[in-house]
Amino acid sequence: MKILEKNTIKHTLRRSIHPYLNGAWKPNYTEYTATELDVIGDIPADIDGVYIRNTENQRHEPIGHYHPFDGDGMLHAISFKDGKAEYRNRFIRTKGYEEEDKLGKSIWTGFVNDPKKSKRPGWGAQEHLKDASSTDVVVHAGKVLSTFWQCGDGYRLDPYTLEQFGAENWVPKEGISAHPKVDENTGEMMFFNYSKQAPYQHYGVVDKNNKLVHYTPIPLPGPRLPHDMAFTKNYSILIDLPFFWDPEKLKKNQHVPTYYGDTLPTRFAIFPRFGTEEDVMWFEADPTYVLHWMNAYEEGDEIVLDGYFQDNPDPAPLKGMPKKVGKFMAGLDERSFQSKLHRWRFNLKTGEVKEQHLDDRILEFGTFNQKYAGVKSRYLYSTWTKPGWFLFSGIVKHDLETGESWSLPFGKKRYGSEAPFIPRNNASSEDDGYLVSFITDMKENRSECILVDAKNIEAGPICQILLPHRICSGTHATWADGPSIRAYKEEQ
Repeated sequence: MKILEKNTIKHTLRRSIHPYLNGAWKPNYTEYTATELDVIGDIPADIDGVYIRNTENQRHEPIGHYHPFDGDGMLHAISFKDGKAEYRNRFIRTKGYEEEDKLGKSIWTGFVNDPKKSKRPGWGAQEHLKDASSTDVVVHAGKVLSTFWQCGDGYRLDPYTLEQFGAENWVPKEGISAHPKVDENTGEMMFFNYSKQAPYQHYGVVDKNNKLVHYTPIPLPGPRLPHDMAFTKNYSILIDLPFFWDPEKLKKNQHVPTYYGDTLPTRFAIFPRFGTEEDVMWFEADPTYVLHWMNAYEEGDEIVLDGYFQDNPDPAPLKGMPKKVGKFMAGLDERSFQSKLHRWRFNLKTGEVKEQHLDDRILEFGTFNQKYAGVKSRYLYSTWTKPGWFLFSGIVKHDLETGESWSLPFGKKRYGSEAPFIPRNNASSEDDGYLVSFITDMKENRSECILVDAKNIEAGPICQILLPHRICSGTHATWADGPSIRAYKEEQ
């Protein structure tokens, strides 16, 4: 391995026993550029592009209780071409990062704390947070766009070098949520945001040249907590879920998520991609909370949508812990909120909704071949987690036509990342390609990137590419096609 660059960022975080500041969640402070990486096996020569994961890394002693989603965003990127790989990681230099860097301490409290503890106004739906840009990552119009789960600025970086271009200038004053969606067939990107002010939600479209071409309210009855959206070839799908801040406590500026599934349904807003409030068709379904949607597509008069239905959106505290700690840990534990792969069918002519679980196992954080986004697809790749923790333990491949599934455990004390699908060059079928994931190996005290044959995940990794350090666990990841990135840059 050849280390070309190494930069260590100063921090003021003291040692603690916090479960999400230690072990596989121990923050990283050193930025690397590394080539000629050590490889167990051989890197396939028929992939060309870059895999990027967003992670949370707390730099300063927190104000109040720390939640892992409060940490500063850091991108880890590994690029592939001609059977070779290069690795880079960089903190995302957000406005909040830069301001705290000047003072050498935390300015904003995390989202589970009293907003009065923040020393300045902040960003996001709660209005007092630091926009850490640490949740999601996509590549659109040739550049990375990183985003924060409670809305904020979008930050642009080069997908290969991680050169930073700052906050995106088209972002509305209400910000953008995590999980903007890129349609690879048109180059368009759909996004949404939410806030505590009427109309409480907006939706927009950015074209293939990174120009905001559509922005409109899609009103909600009050402040809500949506996290994701979906799209088909012709429609976009937003959500009104019965899990949101208690309205009475919100009047006191207390942000207490509460489940109202006993009295409210789940509502879906379906409307044309460039539609407005007047075009929305609302559908009601069984109450739940959904973190992440998978693919959606049109089939006759119906729209089909897959996602992860929570059987228990407001779980009890984990046993054997103080109540507040146990509740905090349960909110990060898929086995507590019981997320299961689920399918909804919406009839655009009759208004009928049909829904069912597709798998009774606890699963979430799935991926699929993005070349099929918005049209009917067959294969889906979900993850499962370590009981009681937000740590990915393995992958399940689903064949949605036959109902078959196959599993790949990462191994004892090995925790992975969201595993996007990489189409093989000149792929001949939907699952002709690879899955890619960063692995944090606590037993070997190292991290690696693995590639897995998507047609045969049970065979295990084709190769293990060793990284220069053990990386912190985190949230979302994406794959971006190299030729597409280069073609966009050449057009500019």
